[in-house]
Amino acid sequence: MSAALQSTLGHGRAFAHIAQFHPELTAFRRDLHAHPELGFEEVYTSGRVVEGLEVCGVDSIHTGLGKTGVVALVHGQGRSAGNPGRMVGLRADMDALPLTEFNDCVWKSSKPGLMHGCGHDGHTAMLMGAARYLAETRRFDGTAVLIFQPGEEGYAGARAMMQDGLFERFPCEKVFAQHNAPDVPLGVVGVTPGPMQAAVDRIEIRIHGKGGHGARPHQAIDPVLVAGHIITATQSVVARNLSAFDQAVVSICSMQGGHPGAMSVIPGEVTLVGTVRTYSETVQQQIEDRLKALCAGVAQGFGATAEVAYERVYPATVNTVPEANFVADVATHLVGADRVWRNMTPSMGGEDFSFMLQVKPGAYIRIGQGLPHGPGPHPLHNSRYDFNDEILPLGAALHASLVEQAMPLQRD
Repeated sequence: MSAALQSTLGHGRAFAHIAQFHPELTAFRRDLHAHPELGFEEVYTSGRVVEGLEVCGVDSIHTGLGKTGVVALVHGQGRSAGNPGRMVGLRADMDALPLTEFNDCVWKSSKPGLMHGCGHDGHTAMLMGAARYLAETRRFDGTAVLIFQPGEEGYAGARAMMQDGLFERFPCEKVFAQHNAPDVPLGVVGVTPGPMQAAVDRIEIRIHGKGGHGARPHQAIDPVLVAGHIITATQSVVARNLSAFDQAVVSICSMQGGHPGAMSVIPGEVTLVGTVRTYSETVQQQIEDRLKALCAGVAQGFGATAEVAYERVYPATVNTVPEANFVADVATHLVGADRVWRNMTPSMGGEDFSFMLQVKPGAYIRIGQGLPHGPGPHPLHNSRYDFNDEILPLGAALHASLVEQAMPLQRD
């Protein structure tokens, strides 16, 4: 990292310390990128995490939470396993995506059909950087709980770790997590008091008609026709059933019915699959109720039937107000007030850190990794996405600074 870029990205003791081992963090991140693993299959990744934590000199390492999850403890000055004091949790996700990578970098995925298309390799490396700094300096009064979580991409790994006793074994008083943001300028830190990410729901609409010959449709009840009307009708749910001040998305993303090789066969059934995104449980319930009534009514009008299976996958990610403001204050010391977005626009993307925020105060943070003054070239979940290694020291320093300022030494 050049001196000019370093002075632009961050300031302070933690950032300067971590910037010294930026090359090691970059090498670690790129090794993880080359060896992507899906949720609950992060055997290589969690093994490398354990090796790195041992080198960092953390006080204890705990494996097997949520199958492949890892937790490390770093005690502050005067603290120990028998006297841990207050605990603050920092979480990073480790899993990759079932996506083929089209980058040409040396650290390109070595596994066909798998890639780190969301930057979890970078999140893991940032938390590893914080682990090293905290273990080397210990300028805090309490215990840092470093949570390396599996299975964020649809597997609810956060919930799995909690079901394995994460917070009973390590009773954090608050928790924080970061996610890179390619659409945000480089080095900007964003946080929002209240909803930060949307609830993620899955909908499956099964339409039952009567199959028949394409040349004699009057003898059939065409579920493809019904599906077309339902697809159109679902777009009225948000536009004509919610207040203009509420925010929601209903998207039908898949349609399965019939066979491409059977041009004259009207199928007996069509299945639609999609997603609903909301911030409010009230709005969430309103959409579920309306979808079920609407789909059944549209189908009935054509003599068919339709049933909606509505699955609530992840709840909304809602930051607690004091912790969100605390993050913004800490980030201001690190990057300057002009690089902190205190009321960042919430995202309709989902995040299973939401499960942790249902039981603990805390905040979910986004850290810009785009160009210095605008978005980067490739968004998340894109086959040419790659994590921007320039923000590794900044993310690690933000993690570490949250611990130091949440549990300060008396003389600090």
